[in-house]
Formats: sequence, C-alpha cells, structure tokens
Amino acid sequence: MIKSLYIKNLATIENIELDFNEGFSILTGETGTGKSIIIGGIKLVLGEKGSTDLIRTG
Repeated sequence: MIKSLYIKNLATIENIELDFNEGFSILTGETGTGKSIIIGGIKLVLGEKGSTDLIRTG
C-alpha cells in the first residue's frame, strides 16, 4: 500500500506531497490541475518506464 507520495519536478508539478488514507483514495479536480501527472508519478514509482520530457527544467 502506498502511504504517501512526494513528486518533485515532474511535468508541470514543481513539488507536491500527498498522504493517502487506508482503503480507497480518489483524486478529483478541475481539468488541467495535474491528476493525470500524479497517476503518472505513481506509475513511475511502480516501475513503468518514463519519458525524459516529463522532467521539469529549472
């Protein structure tokens, strides 16, 4: 079970820290707020190959 996730410099996310409760978690938000990027970050942590264009420069 993933208890927390810290993302730094991934696509449009500069940095974010998320804590997940036990059981079921839902990501909600307006279009363009980064939900898919967060899911992509979870996929990277779980071993999916990433693309260098996801890495933020700066």
